[in-house]
Amino acid sequence: MTGEERRQKIVYLLKSADSPLSGTELGRQLHVSRQIVVQDIALLRTQGHDIISTARGYTIAGALRSIRVLKVCHTADALPDELQTIVDLGGECVDVFINHKIYGKLHAPLHIKSRRDVRHFLDDLKSGRSTPLCNITNGYHFHTIEAENTEILDEIEQALSAKGYLAMPADYELDLLE
Repeated sequence: MTGEERRQKIVYLLKSADSPLSGTELGRQLHVSRQIVVQDIALLRTQGHDIISTARGYTIAGALRSIRVLKVCHTADALPDELQTIVDLGGECVDVFINHKIYGKLHAPLHIKSRRDVRHFLDDLKSGRSTPLCNITNGYHFHTIEAENTEILDEIEQALSAKGYLAMPADYELDLLE
């Protein structure tokens, strides 16, 4: 794991934690020393991450939100409905990534929180600047979804399932969901 990947994992762990995480605990999960975690936290702060040190560990300001990674499958035509379902139910589509058998994991941040964000994203796609990642993998892709609580995430997951968008991850993809 590179330093940048480790720092991304730190942000993910802090955002998904129910309580602050100590430097020792982060180091244990990432297989590095507490000192490396302290250095990574300093770098993340310089990059604009609002990481707070508490007596019980690190947290991200306003973070203690719930996060879930979902595997979905649909055509590009269903993209507006998928994203609007997520934001209408109170979620944020943080990113999209695919697990390509040749190229590996390809990731793009989205941060889509509203119908306005959905519209801008779709306008960018229509402008011809790019195509959805799902086109590369026959519609299969992953989203990291963030919401205020797990009940909202459950509702989003149920709605996507009812629309036929959810897909079961393969055994080799389970580590992508952590």
